[in-house]
Amino acid sequence: MKNLKIFSLGVLFLIVSSCGGLKSINPLSLLTGNSWALSSLMGQGLDPDQFPGVVPSLDFLEGGKLAGFSGCNNFSGNFSLEGTAVKLDPGAITKKICSGTGEQGFLSAIEKASQLKVDKNKLTLLDGDTELMSFLPKED
Repeated sequence: MKNLKIFSLGVLFLIVSSCGGLKSINPLSLLTGNSWALSSLMGQGLDPDQFPGVVPSLDFLEGGKLAGFSGCNNFSGNFSLEGTAVKLDPGAITKKICSGTGEQGFLSAIEKASQLKVDKNKLTLLDGDTELMSFLPKED
């Protein structure tokens, strides 16, 4: 009987400590630990005609800095994160003339993003409950 109590207390300890570990995952460390490549825009897969050449990407840097590629132009701005609430400001953008129609939709979606979901395998930016775009970790 004593062994059963000790075993039960051990299992309870493991359950409580593993739940606490899940809550301590920091979304900021997941964001800054990856370079993110666009995988969907406005709930749709990527159309090669929208982004000829290179897929858009985001990089969340230390100090609230945001850098990325819109599919044609580079940008450098800022982000803020409070829980799952996010504000993205692409800031300064180069002005190359580009083929394709996706850049404006990409930049517009970035500015509308107000929430995020992130884990080590996927980043999703949302406007309320509406998915704006999703990203996968960029492969080197």
